[in-house]
Amino acid sequence: MFEVIGLTPAEEQLYRALVRLTAARVDELVERLRWPRTEVLTQLDALRGKGLVPPAGADPDAPLRPLAPDVPLGAALLRRQEALETARAAVNQLTEEYRAGMRRHDAAHLVEIVRGAGALRERLRDLQNGARDEVLWFCRANPLAMVGQDNLEEFDALARGVRYRAIYEREMLLEPGALEDLENGVRAGEQARVLDRLPVRLAIVDARTAICPLVPDGAGGETSAAVIGRSQLLDALLALFESHWRIATPLRSTGTPVHEPAGDDFRPDADETRLLALFVAGVPDKSIASQLGVSRRTVQRRLADLMTAAGVDTRPGLAFQAARRGWL
Repeated sequence: MFEVIGLTPAEEQLYRALVRLTAARVDELVERLRWPRTEVLTQLDALRGKGLVPPAGADPDAPLRPLAPDVPLGAALLRRQEALETARAAVNQLTEEYRAGMRRHDAAHLVEIVRGAGALRERLRDLQNGARDEVLWFCRANPLAMVGQDNLEEFDALARGVRYRAIYEREMLLEPGALEDLENGVRAGEQARVLDRLPVRLAIVDARTAICPLVPDGAGGETSAAVIGRSQLLDALLALFESHWRIATPLRSTGTPVHEPAGDDFRPDADETRLLALFVAGVPDKSIASQLGVSRRTVQRRLADLMTAAGVDTRPGLAFQAARRGWL
């Protein structure tokens, strides 16, 4: 079990015997393990070298006691994890060098075709696990391969410092649980925006690899997607994302701090912030009411209260003031 961190099966067996006995002399270990005395002494020396048994004393027949395993084995485990991370980064770099070399010799390697929802989902997971800088998403309604709550790789990537920018179609916010999933991502560090409509489904990782489905929504047939390497085609997809990012409406979590201009005493609470986020994103009153678990009349009343607080008497004026005052 512990071979992966440098502990041989014989060393593990001897150490476990010491742990069970709490203290034992060499002869007791020989009898318990049915090993030759020389083998027990050899393995004890190995355990001393790994910090699991105290150094030998003046009395060779004194009882032996095991040392706690968490420090020496924990350090070995940490070194192993660091080595695996280094190896994974090296494999990713080598893979990129391989693909770059193949692209120089064969244009067909610019685009790889992935077929089937399962294969596409695994490719998305692998790309996020290998991400180092930034992941970009066009998130359309009715996902083909991976729904938001299944994308645990995003939270792992955010935790290690990878930046996420995602643009959501407005229709996607109306799906059950979608708003809660979105807020979980934003609280974890995702930057989220919303648009009426997105042209394609798209994921771009580290500005070096993009995934874009090939079959239009509703066309039927097997799910398939193109995996696109560094090329002018990828540059065009990056430009497409940035052009939509500039015009999309920001969405923030209800837990995101609100910064207001000096002299403005009003500060929307968490419920009002969530209501404003949906309102500014263009979600209809009926759908806002469904997402918030209140009546449509309550939504309209709260919006009227917010218009009063903003000093306006129109909904467009409320949207403008919410942006100007930093409420969203």
